[in-house]
Amino acid sequence: MILNALVLQTAAVVADSVPQVGQVAQQPTEISISAWELAVKGGWIMIVLAAMSLIGIYIFIDRLLAINAASREDGNFMNSIRDFIHEGKLDAARALCRSKNTPISRMIEKGLSRLGKPLNDINTAIENVGSLEVSRLEKNIASLATISGAAPMLGFLGTVLGMVQAFYDMAMAGNNIDIQLLSNGIYEAMITTVGGLMVGIPAYIAYNILVARTKNLVFKLEASAIEFMDLLNEPAS
Repeated sequence: MILNALVLQTAAVVADSVPQVGQVAQQPTEISISAWELAVKGGWIMIVLAAMSLIGIYIFIDRLLAINAASREDGNFMNSIRDFIHEGKLDAARALCRSKNTPISRMIEKGLSRLGKPLNDINTAIENVGSLEVSRLEKNIASLATISGAAPMLGFLGTVLGMVQAFYDMAMAGNNIDIQLLSNGIYEAMITTVGGLMVGIPAYIAYNILVARTKNLVFKLEASAIEFMDLLNEPAS
């Protein structure tokens, strides 16, 4: 009898524990959301930010390729120009400049076309061509700077508008205010701020990269112009 009572008591304990195990196993699953779904919740501002991102990428790649192409150097270019000038072969020097098709070669070609005039006039002509070349290379870089500054501000605007909408929904809910209503409105509003920073920060970095590369190219152009002017002052051998 005592053994039977112990068996029944053990079975009861096991039976009571089974629902508890089931309850532990049936925990709520974590809700996940994709980046695309988050972007969609950001509204029309995310569309504008996406367009700004594409424009920024295009400008960066386009200007980077142009600056890299303009920065290519030919170590024998100035030596060949020097030899042609000393030998009096100005037509060959101009033909060499046209074949290179770089900012430096166009500057030197302009200087060759002014030979026979005062050195100040030659130097001014070379500087004018250099300024035009730099202006071409800097095309649309200012737009990249605008994107880097405007994107975070636009994202913040979306956040403010989203918060206004969230509090408006709470006011309309009256006594039926739900914490989920507020939390959903807040995180949807913050999406635009994240999007604005994700566009603005890379655009800012890209802008500074292009500015730095352009400055390096300007130094090279100035060095080539000085070398050419020194070449004109060299006595013919």
